[in-house]
Amino acid sequence: MDSPASDDKRVEQMEQRVASRSTKHDSADKHVTGEARYIDDIPEPDGLLHVYPGWYRGAARGKILSMDLDAVRSAEGVVAVLSAKDIPGINDCSPAMGDDPVFAEDEIVFHGQVVFAVVATDRDAARRACQLAKIEVEASEPVLNVAQARDAGITVLPDYLFKKGEAEQSVKDSSSSVTTSFEIGGQEHFYLEGQISMALPGEDGELYVHCSTQHPSEVQHNVAKALDLDEAAVTVEIRRMGGAFGGKESQASQWATLAALGAHVTGRPCKCRLDRDDDMIMTGKRHDFLTELSASFEANGKLNAVVMDLDSRCGCSADLSLGINDRAMFHSDNAYQYPESLIRSRRFKTNTVSNTAFRGFGGPQGMLAAERLMDAIACKTGLDPLDVRLANLYEGDKGVTPFGMPVEEGDVLLDIITTLEKSSNYRERRKEVEAFNANSPILKKGLALTPVKFGISFTLLHLNQAGALVHVYKDGSVQLNHGGTEMGQGLFQKVAQVAAQELGVSLDKVKITATNTAKVPNTSPTAASSGADLNGMAVANACNIIKDRLLKFAADQDGVAIESIRVSDNVVYYGDERAMSFRDLVQRAYLARISLSSTGFYATPKIDWDRENATGRPFLYFAYGASCSEVLIDTLTGEMKVERVDVLHDVGHSLNPALDRGQIEGGFVQGMGWLTTEELVWDDEGRLRTHAPSTYKIPTASDVPADFRVDLYASKGNPEKTIYRSKAVGEPPLMLPISVFCAINDAISSLRPGLLPQLRAPATAEAILHAVHMIKKGQGA
Repeated sequence: MDSPASDDKRVEQMEQRVASRSTKHDSADKHVTGEARYIDDIPEPDGLLHVYPGWYRGAARGKILSMDLDAVRSAEGVVAVLSAKDIPGINDCSPAMGDDPVFAEDEIVFHGQVVFAVVATDRDAARRACQLAKIEVEASEPVLNVAQARDAGITVLPDYLFKKGEAEQSVKDSSSSVTTSFEIGGQEHFYLEGQISMALPGEDGELYVHCSTQHPSEVQHNVAKALDLDEAAVTVEIRRMGGAFGGKESQASQWATLAALGAHVTGRPCKCRLDRDDDMIMTGKRHDFLTELSASFEANGKLNAVVMDLDSRCGCSADLSLGINDRAMFHSDNAYQYPESLIRSRRFKTNTVSNTAFRGFGGPQGMLAAERLMDAIACKTGLDPLDVRLANLYEGDKGVTPFGMPVEEGDVLLDIITTLEKSSNYRERRKEVEAFNANSPILKKGLALTPVKFGISFTLLHLNQAGALVHVYKDGSVQLNHGGTEMGQGLFQKVAQVAAQELGVSLDKVKITATNTAKVPNTSPTAASSGADLNGMAVANACNIIKDRLLKFAADQDGVAIESIRVSDNVVYYGDERAMSFRDLVQRAYLARISLSSTGFYATPKIDWDRENATGRPFLYFAYGASCSEVLIDTLTGEMKVERVDVLHDVGHSLNPALDRGQIEGGFVQGMGWLTTEELVWDDEGRLRTHAPSTYKIPTASDVPADFRVDLYASKGNPEKTIYRSKAVGEPPLMLPISVFCAINDAISSLRPGLLPQLRAPATAEAILHAVHMIKKGQGA
């Protein structure tokens, strides 16, 4: 049987279309009824202890002089107190660089850093005992933001750049140029289920860890590293997460290690669950950026050269900042051709919690910078911002990115934008907005249509691989396991549809099981929007190995040509005649000692990024989309309302249109929160002040646009050989609401055409009001 990616005709001719149908999420009913089991819902074993991290609540930076934990040890319910000296292996929980200690030893590098942990008979006792610690620290001045780190010259990673031509000189020599800068804020993940792990000790020092993580193999590695165990002695399992959004890609390891260390020291099961405030204080966010832009262009707005400086706050350690900042650079062109370009990135170290992966992984920041540049040119030239965007759009298959990768679907990108331009009535509404603003002195409307071009693949080459394990049982039922994790996005359902499709069985015959490092080893994180791409192909390959065995057996036993055999809806057909049920074929094969189990493996082809020389192809393909947003602002209060949103998004041949629409809608609202309401605030001492829903404002149901129109682009299918020619949909939609930010900019611009507002992201009411006041004074960005 051919690979599902190698024979499009076979896919089209299949009678049974389990894949590509709108089926509900496999846990939808359980989510609604509350029956979905998360880690805190697992029945607690006898003797369970609770681990809670203790942290110094004073300075954000300083040398640890002394730590008196006697009162903590003697507190009621306390069984053990853990610190760095209790770790038998390596005191590190970092994803790569070795710079994230499980426990601080000699110095405090951010407010909220874990110094010790309490193991107690109940969680409340552990938390109360943590307050009794006496820690003396010699404080020093913290470095808290990009500007301070820039002055101090401290980074977590070396600077990096893409260079094409002599962009700086071209901008300097041009008679038509623009220069501006703006701030891009971070974002808290605010997953509904916080960080949590439960470790169960076994024989010979073995551990079984339930962890809410996107990367079970990394948790396995870090637990084993800290406890000086072989990775084979640690099993990590996760059935589902209550949200993750990148926050559980690298930063679940610390809490799993604390639970595992507690189990190791006490010999009893241990659970570690953070409360919301501590979770927000102790875990990383989306990187915030200071961005400086300059460009030269023609009278029609077409670019000649672009210079971008993307300076980010990485926090106290590297974490995943290398890939995140690289991806910001990869997406600093968004959908636009830069004839000459210089894209520079500096990764600054600060005494704040280490920032980490967040949906889009740096791409949103780079893309927002590109769109800010389009708006700046529009203000300077007086052109419609959409016309500036169209003038610079990648064309056909001629485009080349600043990092040298061809853009092969420019025609798709153009078609999406022009189709949405018509369906959203952009030109007519532009006139209506202008007429409204001319007659409304206080309330102002804004309109913007922005594209999305997002690269799909891990830019760290070795992560582009996946494994799967598929069993067919004697009754014809199928058990499915793969390395992907389910965080609400519907990955398990999509991959189950692939398994049903490939084996020819109905979806109810496929049993989804928890992701488990003992079943599929050495897994990549469920990230980079590649979960369905990688795991769907791995499962399809495993299914086809089993199916090939079954069809060959049937052909040999019954003397028919293997080409004439097909399986559809649990029935095996020889030609057009029903031969037997799938169950009967499986039972016959079992009796004949035919293997009914297989592993599957997939490695993404064609990608070959050479980071050192900044050459090659970091992505297999690009996902595209566009959105048009209309907003209304109050220039007296800064209040803003999104009045209408139109979205057209390319998912290739969708694996599940209902789930894809859900991802687009949810991603849009989450991205809108990042750009409009979700403001992170640290005080001058490095303490996070927005660490609860009372002070940190995520979008609510009332913030979802009442007029919200989402359509899937009528794609001819992914030109690359992905699973059924689908395209990834996890991260790209988060960047669609950049049109909301640009529409707010458009509304403020109407107060003084030709002047770019001093608007920062998020465009909160305060930020809008500031931009309004400044533009009224004649001061632009």
